[in-house]
Amino acid sequence: MPAADGERDRVGASFVDRASGIRFAGHTPGRRPDLWAAYLDGAEARYGHHGVGHVLQRETIQSGASTSLFWVALDHGRVVGGLRCHGPILSSSDAAALRELASHPELAKIEREIHGRLRYGVIEIKGVWVALERADHRQLSNALARCYVHSLTWLDARFALCTAADHALDRWISTGGRQVEGRAPVAYPDERYQTVMMWWDRERLGELAEASQLDAIAGEQLEMQHTAELRRVRYRAPMTTRPGPDIAPHASLWKPVILDPARVDNARLIDQHLADPAVIVLDTLSEQLSQLDALLPSAPPEVRSEGPRWVWYPWRSTMVRVLGPRAFRRVRLDRNRNKITLEEQETLGALRVGVVGLSVGHVIAHTLALEGLCGEMRLADFDAVELSNLNRIPATLLDLTINKAVVAARRIAEVDPYLDLKVMTSGVSSATLDGFLDGLDVVIEECDSLDVKLLVREAARRRRIPVIMETSDRGMLDVERFDLEPDRPSFHGLVDDLRAGEVADLSTHDKVPFVLRILEPDQLSARMAASMAEIDETVSTWPQLAGDVTLGGATVAAAIRSFGRGEELPSGRVRVDLQGILGTIREPQSTALILDLPALQDPAVPDDFVEMVAQAANFAPSGGNTQPWRFEADDDELRIYLVRDRTSTLDIQHRGSYLAIGAALFNARVAAAAHGRLGPVAVCSPDTPDDLVATLQFRDEIDLTIAELFPGVWRRRSNRHPGTPGPISQEAISSLRQEVEAEGARLTFTLDRSVIDQCSALLAESDRLRSLSPWLHQEMMSELRWPGYDPLDSGIDVRTLELDSGDVAKLAVARRPDIMEHLAAWNAGRALGDITRTRVQSSGAIAVITARDDDPASYVRAGSAVERCWLQAERAGLAVQPVSPVFIYATEEADYHALVPPPFRTSLIDLSRHFREALEIAAHAPLGLVLRLHHAPAPTFRSARLPIAKALTRMEHSGGNR
Repeated sequence: MPAADGERDRVGASFVDRASGIRFAGHTPGRRPDLWAAYLDGAEARYGHHGVGHVLQRETIQSGASTSLFWVALDHGRVVGGLRCHGPILSSSDAAALRELASHPELAKIEREIHGRLRYGVIEIKGVWVALERADHRQLSNALARCYVHSLTWLDARFALCTAADHALDRWISTGGRQVEGRAPVAYPDERYQTVMMWWDRERLGELAEASQLDAIAGEQLEMQHTAELRRVRYRAPMTTRPGPDIAPHASLWKPVILDPARVDNARLIDQHLADPAVIVLDTLSEQLSQLDALLPSAPPEVRSEGPRWVWYPWRSTMVRVLGPRAFRRVRLDRNRNKITLEEQETLGALRVGVVGLSVGHVIAHTLALEGLCGEMRLADFDAVELSNLNRIPATLLDLTINKAVVAARRIAEVDPYLDLKVMTSGVSSATLDGFLDGLDVVIEECDSLDVKLLVREAARRRRIPVIMETSDRGMLDVERFDLEPDRPSFHGLVDDLRAGEVADLSTHDKVPFVLRILEPDQLSARMAASMAEIDETVSTWPQLAGDVTLGGATVAAAIRSFGRGEELPSGRVRVDLQGILGTIREPQSTALILDLPALQDPAVPDDFVEMVAQAANFAPSGGNTQPWRFEADDDELRIYLVRDRTSTLDIQHRGSYLAIGAALFNARVAAAAHGRLGPVAVCSPDTPDDLVATLQFRDEIDLTIAELFPGVWRRRSNRHPGTPGPISQEAISSLRQEVEAEGARLTFTLDRSVIDQCSALLAESDRLRSLSPWLHQEMMSELRWPGYDPLDSGIDVRTLELDSGDVAKLAVARRPDIMEHLAAWNAGRALGDITRTRVQSSGAIAVITARDDDPASYVRAGSAVERCWLQAERAGLAVQPVSPVFIYATEEADYHALVPPPFRTSLIDLSRHFREALEIAAHAPLGLVLRLHHAPAPTFRSARLPIAKALTRMEHSGGNR
């Protein structure tokens, strides 16, 4: 009973002729009597058309008993051509050719010729026909000619014979058929035809057949492997996959066919494959397009608009729909970023890499392909996969007997069909090596033969191509930069000037001393060295482990990345000894533990009045909690001095330090007023020799407007909690403005959500640039104090940042300058400003205090205004956090140049301008401090201060005079 339509072509084996798009299927008459009858009907019609119907002898062959195999060409299920095979024949008398050539004068010689080949297996091809009306009859005839070779493979015979009219010889010659020289044709079946006998020899097909036909044969045989019902049909593994000279390398063994629907010829083949029930179809294009749409940054229009392709994998009988080449690469390699940037992907994707030896080399080649580290890859190995290879080659039982280079190439092609792959299944030799190396940028040598190892290096040195090798013992990576050192000896001189020709004929025993010198016996792992002593005794060869081989893929990939980027990669060796590294296992240190440490206790308010005033001043805010002051005091006054070395690059001309001293001065005034001891304040000239900035005299005045802030001096803290942008009354705003103006500064205020959002982006970008500037980043990180590791009496206790354990871990990573260096080179790192962005967006208002003039005294007054505003805001129930940008104290172009590297200077100047424009602050108004006001829980921690004993020097009574 005929099989169901969906099962038909799976009974035997089939392939699709790429030229015509027609499927050809091989069957036995008993398995597919329906197709057998259709074949006979077509043959009878074609023979009858030419008046030679009697030659078919249908009644004799009708049963199919004499036919071992027949082939049919199927156009949507209709048989439009075919041929049949007899044999392998057991006797020369079984050959129909002898009857057809009965009038030949050398018939006896022909019979002896057939008889002499019987022991190798001889089949006879008969009944070839193509439907008359076919416009593609030439392509179908070429495909039927290839079926001669497929029949040899199927029926496991070396020779095929047939009789053919001399006008049709060219199509049979194209697949390796040859007429015996000197044999005259005979008139058969009548005088219109001159018929000759032809032979095919499987052992000479690579020599005699046309290259295009060989390529098609190889691909079709692999395709048939996956469509044949192997349990019912005897099917020998394709000869092209065995070592030896059978058939030279053919792309269809391992190379997928990329079909563009926009091309008419491709579209027809696509339709043929998709309509074939034997073909597996995988179409995930919609998901791939979604991934393309989700890329950050978005792919350019020319990539997004690229049309998709269909990829035909003959060895899997599978069609896969994929993005076009540029979009495919962009999506597939997106997760490489930014270990490999987009620009580096382009550079590395242009490399041409060769791999010699595909046991260890398989994993290396696959890893390079996965990472997109080359645009062209050449693979060379003469050997086939064996069961004993499956301890380290990631192949399967289905790959046994297939050439190792082909197996690797297939696996790579199934990852990236667009990668330009070239395969040499004969390995490399002195005759082929130059062709293999021609145009390569780097060669990876992983073969076993010592003479080939030397041969590769000698040829690479002549062409100035670097050679990389990995030995899979103790992770040894070997680099020979013949591109930079063309006179460098092979293997770093470890084998002197040994040449390939000197070891080619040596026995394995005689090669051992050279191999050991190359491997450096004192550097071998103990187990490897001990195993080498047992070769040919208790083990057959040296051991190799899959894990070590896989590590080799990683180390070679790292070397190729360095080479392709132009980074330092000198000649020499390095060992990545995982087994040894395991001996250094230690407990990790968790940065999250700092969150569990108890808060520091604030010092008690001193009973001594002078010390109490100085302590209040010491509690003032300062940039990075640097506390850029020192105090001198006696019973009559407090003097505040600038400490110049407690500064940073941001503190241009000590403007921030003067601001901090102004805040300290205000706290001292509050403390004195609260105790009825307030007196005159003097801000000194900045050119005083001892950096005296301000003095506060102690008298008997009371200022109730500031005295009421005294409790807040001890409670004031930076509140970095995320807030809620709750309402802030106009009354509160007016009050804060009055407080600021009372100290001789100005307050700019915004409640506008759009302006706050704009400021959040600008301030976040400022944080990003601060992190990407090497010196600002170093200073910023040096300000942070990690409880349990650092002293906490200055700088910013990281617990005050109000981060969760995850953010603390991120901060620990962000401390590393090498990470910032990469982000700066990529102009990336938007996430560096995320915390500031979200914090500012959660604010109810942004407040900016500006100084009246750009001089120290004005900044001191602005600092007093900052502290007065801060204390009053907290008194009104608001949370306060300073979020000042990098450019806050920059007033001239030279200031911006001192802050960030050249690539970011223009951006920083633009940030400053946009920030002022958003808040309507005059272009040259000296900025003092930016505060975010919000509603939030009380701060969890407070940064500590230097002990007052270190900050204050008590002087003898001076009577009010210094």
